[in-house]
Amino acid sequence: MLTVVNYNMHCGMDGWGRPYDYVAAIESFEADIIALEESWTVAGEDDGQAERAAARLGYQVVTHRLGEGRRIRPQAGAPDSWLNRPAWVGHNRALYMDGVRPQPRRVQAMDRWRDAEPGTWNVAVLVRPDWVMEDVRVLTMGLLPADPVRRAALVVDLTVEGRPLSVVGTHMAHIHFGAHRNWAELRRQLRSGAREDAVFAGDMNTWSPVVRFLLPGWRLAVAGRTWPTWRPHSQIDHILLRGPALRAVSGEVLPHAGSDHRPVRATLEVV
Repeated sequence: MLTVVNYNMHCGMDGWGRPYDYVAAIESFEADIIALEESWTVAGEDDGQAERAAARLGYQVVTHRLGEGRRIRPQAGAPDSWLNRPAWVGHNRALYMDGVRPQPRRVQAMDRWRDAEPGTWNVAVLVRPDWVMEDVRVLTMGLLPADPVRRAALVVDLTVEGRPLSVVGTHMAHIHFGAHRNWAELRRQLRSGAREDAVFAGDMNTWSPVVRFLLPGWRLAVAGRTWPTWRPHSQIDHILLRGPALRAVSGEVLPHAGSDHRPVRATLEVV
């Protein structure tokens, strides 16, 4: 048996910039493998949130930078709501990504942006300490015209119960960004870029029927609503399997852990 969790951690803060105890949240998952999206690393620092969580668990960790930007400071007078709506409006955003192209001048003129903390926005995979990470590689995807970050999948090769397998973590773009192009690239790369038996976890930013269509041959291990956390109506966070050696025993959406996404957990049997 092995347990896999996927969690988009929203840089360890809510939409008002208020931090939550992301380390305690990740520790509570009690998983063998944890894929993280939107792990934040402050500019100039070597260790970020994924590394701090791994240190608490005593786990191994690999990270890959998807983008650069700024994370807002906690906003004074924020109410109890998780975020200020509409979240995509410049003066309401919690994250400003500017590594691919600069933010507009009107955004750069705001105190909210100038006071924000520069850093990098990452994807990460954590692995329990007694499993050897035999190889790590990055499958890069082309930059989409409307996407503010560069997309990639992080692949970790392991042997579990004598079975060689791969764990893949990613954070895909929204479909309206033109993400179908990245899906086609990733589908092609995963044919040889990951082992026959593989676990694929991530914030896919799309729904289960679309994921099944875009990734033929992969099986969904979790079904349930994951976003937004305060009143979830859609599943955009997924754990998928392929190959004969992996079988899903159970899958569940975990309770709110601090982010706007709920974590998903799958218990798998290695046969």
